Amino acid sequence: MPPTATTPTTPRTGRRAHARTRVRRRARAKGGGGRPQGRGFLAKAAAVTAGLTAVGAVLGLVRDQILAGYFGAGAATDAFLVAWTVPEFASTLLIEDAMALILVPAFSRALARRGDGAFDGALDDPVRALVRGTLPRLTLTAVLAAAVLVVAAPLLVKALAPGLPDPALAVDCTRLTATCVLSFALVGYCSAALRAHGRFLPPAMIYAAYNVGIIGTILVLRDPWGVRSAAAGVAVGGVLMVLVQAPSLVRELRSGPVPPPLPRASAPRGGQDGRILVLGLIAPVVAFSLCRQSQTLIERFLASPLPAGAISHLNYAQKVAQLPMILSLMLCTVSFPVVARALAAGDEETARHRVERDLLLAAVVVLVGAATVIAAAPRIVELLFQRGEFGGSDTTATAAVMRVYALGLLGQTMVGALVRCYFSAARPLWYPAAAMGAGLVTTGVAGVPGAQHWGAVGIAAANALGITLTAVLLLRGAHRQSVPVRAGRLGAGLLRLAAAGAGATGAGWACSVAIGPAVPAVAVAALVAAGVFLLFLACAPEASGLPSLPRSAYRRTPHARRHRAEPSAAEAAPGKEPPPAGRVTPVGKASPVGGDVPLDHGHRR
Repeated sequence: MPPTATTPTTPRTGRRAHARTRVRRRARAKGGGGRPQGRGFLAKAAAVTAGLTAVGAVLGLVRDQILAGYFGAGAATDAFLVAWTVPEFASTLLIEDAMALILVPAFSRALARRGDGAFDGALDDPVRALVRGTLPRLTLTAVLAAAVLVVAAPLLVKALAPGLPDPALAVDCTRLTATCVLSFALVGYCSAALRAHGRFLPPAMIYAAYNVGIIGTILVLRDPWGVRSAAAGVAVGGVLMVLVQAPSLVRELRSGPVPPPLPRASAPRGGQDGRILVLGLIAPVVAFSLCRQSQTLIERFLASPLPAGAISHLNYAQKVAQLPMILSLMLCTVSFPVVARALAAGDEETARHRVERDLLLAAVVVLVGAATVIAAAPRIVELLFQRGEFGGSDTTATAAVMRVYALGLLGQTMVGALVRCYFSAARPLWYPAAAMGAGLVTTGVAGVPGAQHWGAVGIAAANALGITLTAVLLLRGAHRQSVPVRAGRLGAGLLRLAAAGAGATGAGWACSVAIGPAVPAVAVAALVAAGVFLLFLACAPEASGLPSLPRSAYRRTPHARRHRAEPSAAEAAPGKEPPPAGRVTPVGKASPVGGDVPLDHGHRR
């Protein structure tokens, strides 16, 4: 009997229909194919990331110690550090900022659509469609860019450092480091995809592998190649970074839930995220990343006419001073996929709460680190670098620059964390690039007279001023963006934390001066600075603006527990389709977004 307006149609049954239903349930139980992302998972991910990042940072210090001990701080290291601009730029653009800010939200949206089960065949899987649409184009673009850098190396060196004493050496090193454009592009792609899937271990290992490659190459090739061995190490380290992640990504893509293919009358369509490389979408992110990294270009351009070693002093000081910033941003790196998924699910309150908490916690970490760096800078440089070709005058110059650099660490951290508020959703904006451009102009304008009057210290001061201006602009504009953070409340909390950091710096400085040997001086200064800062937090937690984190205030979301293997009675009812994975549910029901979700949903901005 044919169906009429009053007769319900019998639901479609069959082997393929049941297979599709099972796939959709499995995908929803996994959150679209990603790993569980409850409170315990994020804590473990943050701990793993922290540990491996610390390992990578220690190996980076060992790398810099080897460079300082073998080659000192002179014309040869200045030439290498000009070539080092290529991997610095490439890592910012392809690993840390642009690639992650573009692809983590893209993969999060693809995983959300996979969770909906709204696709019919293997070729329609949103995640694999995204990979097919982006990875080949990215690889081809990176190959062409690397080839251009190899050919144009003499022009690049002349533009970056016109007053360099040994430009030929810098050209050789630049051609060796140009290979990292391809390897870093693949590394950044794998990192973004794995983090969106909830896999944080392989991405956290990349800098440890990178530094191992550089250190090993220097030790093997130092005698025949000199400082060129460090440039060759960049190429070797880039390959190791890819090898650390590629197997995990391949396994993740192969294990994703894909239903059996169905016969189709027309060719399968590619995913919409295959157009992610369209210039209009990625241009704001790329512009921001380029402006941010261009601060280093300005520094080296301004330092190239200064006496030999100025670029090296800036580099060594920056590497050590930025360690607190790197550690402080680990939590933001782990939680960025959670924020992106929350926005994809329409849960704006969860995203805002997560970002605000991460900003304040990152500020605590970086301010404690900055207080230690400022208080014990000469002793830190003496402990890390003063040996071999690196003498006492180099220690004094590097320590002075390091103290000034540390004044901008809070701004560096806020820029790195706040930019996620702008780029977490599907519509990147130009405001972050404009704010970063304003900071870049400030750095250049202040750096010219600073370099003339105070040398490398003046250049570092201009850097701190420019990045702090960018952080203020990003904070003021954040309340209008995808994650509407409460800028006034955050700003007040950050000012109070900065005041506590100033007190911790004074206490640590006094201890560092009073103690003779370098090792106990640095240790005591760090402990005293951290103790004074934590004492402030214990005495006035409300003044800092840090949220209280009682365990009872958070609940685990469906991603943190494994769903039932069998459907419920409601799900098994004929014609009853499960609710969409992206729908925001009321309090007390299952939430579609992983991570810690506050129960006080009644509080609004």
